[in-house]
Amino acid sequence: MTRTILQRVRTGRDGEAAEPAGVRAVRPAVDVSVIVPLHDCRPYLDRCLTSILVQRVAKEIIVVDDGSTDGGGELADLYAACHPGVVRVVHQAASGGAGRPRNTGLSLARGRYVFFCDADDHLGEEALERMLAMAERNGSDIVLGKIVGHGRRAPVSMFGENAERVPLEGSAVYNSLTCFKLFRRRMLERHRIRFDETLLVGEDIVFTAHAYCHAEVISVVADYDCYHLMDRPDGTSIMQREGSRDPISWMRMIRRPIELVAAHVRPGPLRDHLLRRHLRLDALAHLGRPFLEAGEVERKEIAAEVADLCERWLTDGVRERLGSVDRGRLAALEDIDRLVRLAHIESAAVRRELLELRWDAGAGLVVAGRVALEAADAAVRPGLAVDGVSLVLRSRPPQNPPQDPPQNPPQGPPQEEITVPAAWDGTRFAAVIDVAALPSGVWDVHVAVGCEGVVRTARLGAERDRRIVRPAPRLAGGTVVLPYFTRLYDNLSIDVGGHVAAVPGLVRLTGTRWAAGHRLVLTGEAAVGPMRAPARAVRRLVWRERRSGDERCARVTARTDGAFTVRQALGRLGPGTWDAYLELELGGPPARFRIEAATELVASARTWWRGTERWTAKPYATAGKGRLSAVVRTVPLRVLVQRTLR
Repeated sequence: MTRTILQRVRTGRDGEAAEPAGVRAVRPAVDVSVIVPLHDCRPYLDRCLTSILVQRVAKEIIVVDDGSTDGGGELADLYAACHPGVVRVVHQAASGGAGRPRNTGLSLARGRYVFFCDADDHLGEEALERMLAMAERNGSDIVLGKIVGHGRRAPVSMFGENAERVPLEGSAVYNSLTCFKLFRRRMLERHRIRFDETLLVGEDIVFTAHAYCHAEVISVVADYDCYHLMDRPDGTSIMQREGSRDPISWMRMIRRPIELVAAHVRPGPLRDHLLRRHLRLDALAHLGRPFLEAGEVERKEIAAEVADLCERWLTDGVRERLGSVDRGRLAALEDIDRLVRLAHIESAAVRRELLELRWDAGAGLVVAGRVALEAADAAVRPGLAVDGVSLVLRSRPPQNPPQDPPQNPPQGPPQEEITVPAAWDGTRFAAVIDVAALPSGVWDVHVAVGCEGVVRTARLGAERDRRIVRPAPRLAGGTVVLPYFTRLYDNLSIDVGGHVAAVPGLVRLTGTRWAAGHRLVLTGEAAVGPMRAPARAVRRLVWRERRSGDERCARVTARTDGAFTVRQALGRLGPGTWDAYLELELGGPPARFRIEAATELVASARTWWRGTERWTAKPYATAGKGRLSAVVRTVPLRVLVQRTLR
């Protein structure tokens, strides 16, 4: 039966799948053409195609079977038979790479946008919907959707936050040169942007670099996992094959996108920004661990290839954008032994241990520990002497999750860095962080180790003396400072202002009484950790209705000893059950605390008339936790009369 279906689905001309009668005559408009190159990926194809079919956009799926021998082409034909007018299959002889099948799919695409999805990867359920909405809001030519890796390394630096319109210059979007993006097809056609079919590796880099050169509007969807990049357990993916990142072949390939950038982008800051990416990641990076793994002759070839690329494309603007490690490599391009030494330093493990974390008598956080560089090659290890140590505090953009930032800085404003000198005796270091000088925000603590002009940094805290306890919060100039260890990696960070770490606070009711105008007078005291809340930190009392979420606010009179007084006309709250919070301003987002209340301190209910309605306000302490709330009810006079007559 399956063979009969396949014979009906497949046709002889150009190997193209047949379409049922009438489909060609009336074709709906297509928003997104999804192009899936297929070669021996049958075990993964079901998940891939299903993830595309569930996308809630007007789409077509073009599967280009590039000579599959594992039955993947036949499975694709079954999908085309089940989804006529949506799934289209083209069969062609094996080309050995993804460039030709992608070009074939692009030549058949009808959508306003195209998206490339490899057959062993898959999409998040809302990926195309979100990316298309972003494109239509902004007239985007390219939309980057967040990529997550499963056993494979995925780009992260450009996915810190959503970006409606992100400039190519000064942003991290050009760090991602995979083709797993939404492209405006009209732009691709106008500038004849196609994949280089002669390349087995890097064809998507050439394609995407060319597209970036012509994109007027670039957008980023960072708040949703759009593309799932999968590792194949059998290691048969082209990028998983041995030698796929051979340094010499890679640098010869990378000349093509560099030449495209030079041809389409005029000299200046933008071109320097784009060239820096290629020279740093595609050339100078090969002088690191790959350089150590190479033989003596290959090392000379790698150095010569890097030197040639730099001679042609290293401008003063590019040089200024490079870090100390890469500048050191540039200075040593003619000294192979020095390059090897730098590679050992750059690839050495930074062994560190946090031994002490405490407050000093003032506003200083004492951080002390051990640190050393440990080379992979035991023969080199004794010679890696640390010249000096400091702490580096890096601000974390507020959109990142509270656990830990990605290793690469995210898309958006550059991270602010503060360097704190440390005393160093050759084995141990000690530094004092003046937390009162830190701007509001989350600061991740790194230890920076200097060795022969190279500075290595590493997060601090995960390896520590387990007797260390998290220091209590400290108020510095009215701002709460909370050292804490991150949830995911257990590293040390400092939250200035209470942005992600929970602020330990206590608000306690000391008395209530009724005053004129049906005003409930509350007195209480507030503390942040072990300290009294300063008067300027006490912002307002907030009553929040439990069902609707409506809020009413009242002014607070606060004293320097943490005591406060509030007068609240409960009749202004309106009917409902209202929970009381005291809101503090501690240098970051407002912090709210429920008011702890003993039952004997809460005033009794009060009743009054307003026109023909009877109002009742009953403050009370909630059962269990004993927190202040109030119930306000109204009863019309006619209802009371009816009840009486019954």
